[in-house]
Amino acid sequence: MSSQLIPLTAAILAIGVAAQLLADRFEVPSIVFLLIAGVVLGPEGLSIITEDSFASLPAIVGLSVAIIVFEGAFHLRQEDLEQATSASVRLVTIGALISLVGTALAVRFELGATWGMSFLVGSLLIATGPTVIAPILRVVPVRDRVQAALETEGIVNDVTAAILAIVVFKVIQLDDPTVGAFFSLFIERVGAGIGIGVIVAGGVWFVLRYIDLSPGDAPRNARLVTLAGALVAYGAADTIASEAGVAAVATAGIILGNLDIPYEEQIADFKGDITLVVLSFVFIALAALLEFEDLISLGVRGLLVVITVAFVVRPLLVYVSTMESGFTTAERLFVGFVGPRGIIPASVATLFAVELQAAGRGEDATLLVGTVFLVIFSTVVLQGGLARYVAEYLDVIPMRVIIIGSGRVGREVAARLEERGENVVIIERDEAAVEKARQQGFTVRIGDGTTIDTLREAGIENARTVVAATGDDDANLLVGQLASTKFDVERIICRVNQPENVEAFEELGVDTISSTLATAQAIDDSIERPAMARWSSTIGEEGDVQEVTLGNEAFVGRPLNEVGPELPGRCLIVLLTRDDETFVPEATEVLQTGDHVTLVGDQDDVREAMALVRGD
Repeated sequence: MSSQLIPLTAAILAIGVAAQLLADRFEVPSIVFLLIAGVVLGPEGLSIITEDSFASLPAIVGLSVAIIVFEGAFHLRQEDLEQATSASVRLVTIGALISLVGTALAVRFELGATWGMSFLVGSLLIATGPTVIAPILRVVPVRDRVQAALETEGIVNDVTAAILAIVVFKVIQLDDPTVGAFFSLFIERVGAGIGIGVIVAGGVWFVLRYIDLSPGDAPRNARLVTLAGALVAYGAADTIASEAGVAAVATAGIILGNLDIPYEEQIADFKGDITLVVLSFVFIALAALLEFEDLISLGVRGLLVVITVAFVVRPLLVYVSTMESGFTTAERLFVGFVGPRGIIPASVATLFAVELQAAGRGEDATLLVGTVFLVIFSTVVLQGGLARYVAEYLDVIPMRVIIIGSGRVGREVAARLEERGENVVIIERDEAAVEKARQQGFTVRIGDGTTIDTLREAGIENARTVVAATGDDDANLLVGQLASTKFDVERIICRVNQPENVEAFEELGVDTISSTLATAQAIDDSIERPAMARWSSTIGEEGDVQEVTLGNEAFVGRPLNEVGPELPGRCLIVLLTRDDETFVPEATEVLQTGDHVTLVGDQDDVREAMALVRGD
């Protein structure tokens, strides 16, 4: 069998890479293709991978989990935690508790499992996981607060689920399991893990910062030192307190990810690549060992558990966690739909199953693996495959706007856009200004908005609009140039502080707003057009002006004097833009597909008319 190990491992890794490529091509979580590949290679398919293929699979899975958890924790930055909303905090606390109890009750009463096994399954299925959430968020560019909530939940709950499940598993193996024993084991493992994690992170930081890693190969050596540190943290903690390794690598990852270490970007990229390889190998190997009999034995009751977990427990915990959070109803429904389970439940459940079978508890092992994998299969395929369509139906994919500068102008523009439901990210380099903007509820990235790296980190590649709103014309001009030439942003608007610089901006081909000219125009309007000036001052509060693309086929080919009466309340079509020409239409003007319609009226009526004209 050893002669087949090398080609078998190589084949699994190659298939894993192919699964990643297919996932990127079809924009679905790679875990879908990894599960399929594992089933095809296992006893239920070609029988290439069997239980005898990897004698040390539990050890391999354990180390793999360590790498995956470390990589996820490494990306959990203090800046993101500071921006975490109350919803994010509740998702990983109250939400995790609701998930644990709700899932345990479903397993207990729908499958007839013991309380111990029920809570073991419940603890494992707390985890959603970044490895399945991240691919969905790449396909569905939701608002930053929604993305932050889902990502934070995935990273934190991966660690929470692993540690909690390990403690529950140890407790149910005791002759006299008690609540006191549970907390004792939990504190012991978490404490040991945190202690070892802090020590290892400090050691790795010292090596990276103060020891010459050979200038020619320093980036490579830094990556290797970090990887070795993660494995040492896991192994040392696991030796001191069985199964404490997960807490250790999570602690080490969070600390190193938030320290100022050399070659941080190269380390992050390297860890990401290693994680993808490990994830591919482990998931294919685990899926290959899955027997359909384990799933089929659950029958209709197993499907009831899936339905309860995905469509009762998940929406309930999201509803409770996002109360008074600023999330719209559509966003809450979307987050309630997206909760796929991934590698942590699968790998840890497999480890437990091996121990249960060795202890002569094969029936419990079958129930554990069958339930966990059935939920994984169902949620990944259903939620991962339909996430984009659900997001589009709920209309939770907003226009992404990046604003450079968090002064009064930048914050006012951001407030108006966010009030309309747009996804706004502000870039600001002054820490005091950043803190002020965050206190007002804005999403702010610290950095220089005139640099490519900062713009890319803020998500400019997915942005439709960039607004340069600083008080420095040179900075605004450079932002306009980068947005236009490097990122090809659809619309670029630059604030011009000095009238003599307007020509330079216009030569760049961006939209310009001159502070001087805009102020003069406002004064002139107050003198010559007082009624319009008074009404314009209510825009965003009572009145509104919006431009929307005609998408309602029922309006196409009809004149305005027929369409107008169908618009809600006090709302009028005052301008049409067709073939780059904007004009005031006559009453008999026939609407055409692709027309841009400018609506004016009361705010609520305009919003309702926008949906009507778009055909939503």
